[in-house]
Amino acid sequence: MLSMKKILLSLITIFLLVNLFGQQQINKTLFFDGQTRSYQIYIPQIYNGTSSVPLIFSFHGGGGTIAGNIAINDLRPLADSENFIAIYPQALTDPQNGDATWMHKAPTTHDDIYFISSIIDTISAQYNVDLSRVYACGYSNGGEFAYDLGCRLNTKISAIGAVARTMYIETFNNCSPVHPTGILTILGTSDNISNYNGVTFGGVQYYLSAADQHNYWVTQNNCGTVANTTILPDLNAGDGSTVERNTWSTNSGCNYVEELKVIGGGHDWPGSFGNMTIDANIEIWKFVSRYDINGLIGCITTS
Repeated sequence: MLSMKKILLSLITIFLLVNLFGQQQINKTLFFDGQTRSYQIYIPQIYNGTSSVPLIFSFHGGGGTIAGNIAINDLRPLADSENFIAIYPQALTDPQNGDATWMHKAPTTHDDIYFISSIIDTISAQYNVDLSRVYACGYSNGGEFAYDLGCRLNTKISAIGAVARTMYIETFNNCSPVHPTGILTILGTSDNISNYNGVTFGGVQYYLSAADQHNYWVTQNNCGTVANTTILPDLNAGDGSTVERNTWSTNSGCNYVEELKVIGGGHDWPGSFGNMTIDANIEIWKFVSRYDINGLIGCITTS
């Protein structure tokens, strides 16, 4: 039998480990590019520092806040069950429109790609992070920024999930992925803010259509051009929308591009508001977690 002293020491050790590592929601700041930036990090309950864990960033929409983003995209329950670190950064106000946005309007020298890269470096120096499994997701303007990270910070980002936004034309024009990259989109066909068919005004294209952006990532990932389509059961007829899952795969059967097409859906975060057939939080994690920096884990692929 263990002595009382050993039992007490064991209990103290467990207490210290839980308080040192487990289940912490921490407000952090980072002095970057001459400004003090803020973000919130959630450390899951089962994290103990002995094995590396993935990171996932979640980006709020235009004019949004960290708190508002967590209200619609609360990854903390999944973090606790799946053992990953969730990071919620705060965007700076764009002087052109007065909103907190990730993609400032021209003319500007502001570029948050490097801010996110710096957060990755900072967090990985403090926690045992699996740098081959860093993911990004976002809503609206945050989804737009997730594409930008998948394109321009591709050496650090393995997969992304974008909700209620198609790719910005400048992102498309400057996209240079260097590895197979998992891309999940959740788009409403009746979204009046982020048009499913893209945005062209005065003869100038601002956003790609869903079809064009999917074709781009299908080509980049060497997938077949014909999607495998599944109609999901309509679990909530009262929400006025249904969901179609379109998946594009390589000849080896590696799935790299997936669209959850919310037919009749608006500018929503499914599972929180709008369509209730799917839960965007769960769908995003289920998708991105299958990838590392080399591509779909366990699947043979060519780039």
